[in-house]
Amino acid sequence: MHCFVCIATIDFAVAEDKIDEPIDTGISDEPPAPYTPPEGAEDFAFEAEVSRMLDIVVNSLYQNKDVFLRELISNASDALDKIRFLGIEKPDWLNVKPELEVKIEYDEENNTLTVTDSGLGMTHDDLVKNLGTVARSGTTKFVEAMKEGQNDLNMIGKFGVGFYSSFLVADRVRVASKHPDEESQNVWESSNGESSFHIYQDPRGDTLGRGTEITLFMKPDAREYLSASRLRDLATHYSEFVTHPISLRTTETKMVPVEEEPDDEEPPSEEELEVGEEEDAEEMEPEMEEITTYSWERLNTNVPIWTRSKEDIEDEEYQQFYKAISKDYSDATAWTHFDAEGNINFKSLLYLPSELPEYLRYNLGPPEDNGLNLYVRKVLISDTFELLPRYLGFMKGVVDSDDLPLNVNRENVQESKIIKIIQKKLVRKAIEMIRKLSQVVEEEEEKEVELDEEGNIIEDNELDVEEPKEHVYISWYKKFGTSLKMGCLDDEPNRPKLLKLLRFKTSTHHKESDFVSLQEYVDRMAEWQTDIYYFAGDKIEDAEANHFMDKFKSKGVEVLYLTDPVDEYMFSK
Repeated sequence: MHCFVCIATIDFAVAEDKIDEPIDTGISDEPPAPYTPPEGAEDFAFEAEVSRMLDIVVNSLYQNKDVFLRELISNASDALDKIRFLGIEKPDWLNVKPELEVKIEYDEENNTLTVTDSGLGMTHDDLVKNLGTVARSGTTKFVEAMKEGQNDLNMIGKFGVGFYSSFLVADRVRVASKHPDEESQNVWESSNGESSFHIYQDPRGDTLGRGTEITLFMKPDAREYLSASRLRDLATHYSEFVTHPISLRTTETKMVPVEEEPDDEEPPSEEELEVGEEEDAEEMEPEMEEITTYSWERLNTNVPIWTRSKEDIEDEEYQQFYKAISKDYSDATAWTHFDAEGNINFKSLLYLPSELPEYLRYNLGPPEDNGLNLYVRKVLISDTFELLPRYLGFMKGVVDSDDLPLNVNRENVQESKIIKIIQKKLVRKAIEMIRKLSQVVEEEEEKEVELDEEGNIIEDNELDVEEPKEHVYISWYKKFGTSLKMGCLDDEPNRPKLLKLLRFKTSTHHKESDFVSLQEYVDRMAEWQTDIYYFAGDKIEDAEANHFMDKFKSKGVEVLYLTDPVDEYMFSK
């Protein structure tokens, strides 16, 4: 999604002192289709790959359409991070609009949903380049993955195509954006199923000041999202820990007395005001009228979780934060939350995912971001350079340091001695977390027993042998073991620690749940045995059937089975 860091923002500038007044969004009551662009609009054709990707997203991929709001808010947050970072060197860019926020509003009457941010915004050329004319590598790989049938829900957002999820719920999408370097505010617009998009200068003028506004003209079957409660639930579920304020524009309708206009006639005389003793003053019920008021409700009020004391954080909160930063629907397997103190101080929260990320599962190559965000006093510096070595690139989390200067550029950060110290400590903590996972003692479930009249246990003569429950580390290792083996090849200083984390099938332990460590193998070696014996092959069945194994079996010598392509290369180093 990083190529669309500015596209998830949508809002018409509204003065705070006019918050109770309806906002004129300029949205037409005309139905979204057929759509005719305004006179003078430039027409651009979508690249073939983008057009194909749009067809897949809209027509065949997602049953859960909720992801569109997650993607728009995520892109908006990226745009805000970017302007905050760039504003350090260019304060005038921030002065145009000091507020860094995301605003969501809906209009049931006109069937529209708008998301606005005050982020960096996009120029005319950015709109052309980012939203349809360049078949970026992520888009190409997305289409290739879809052709191979990899159509799980986590696919979106992993290939830089998050913006296009808008078409899951919208017949037409309009993006208005204002970049600080460009005088005019421009609009990108396209309809669902259209093979082109249109760009024109916004006839409303500069309504944003800075940032991006995305207006979705909702499909008939997506009207459920035009609801305060629905939007509130989705935004807090997906974006509860986003640093920047996210506000929802809510409406309230109520009956109030009609205010009487002042009468210019002369006041009545005292005689006219006199009331007889027998006369009752009739109490008139005030005339009522219906009014609608508007207000902004803040949706994300939680403090960034890594800044809180870990004693005050529940496991569920850790899991929610993991899903927020990873865009993963599965729970994390483990995490470590720590404060590093010494010459360099920083806070960090690292997670072990339970499922392989797409780039490992589908061999797509390393992603642009490596899963760890670096902050300096909660200001995002970078999410692209390696805080962890590549073999630990599947880990997710955050690092927040007070010892890095805010104005450091990304090239200097990469070469900074402070960063090298942080990297070393992170690797040590990451490996330690995996080691602790391998040593977890799992409690066995107590079985109910049947007692006779005298209180004796009734033995069950029937053979009811349950398969032993797989250890949590083995479940995780089956997916991530190859990465640890790559670490043994690449990370010589930590190789001894990583070797202790490896697990193998052997000639005496080759059932589905049987895995042994190298230490366990060595402990079982015969006194005369001075070498580790292994058999490399594609399948365990091939090794078991090979006649070369007969001699080892006859002598009771345990042999490691190397079935991972990297195993034999690792043992030869």
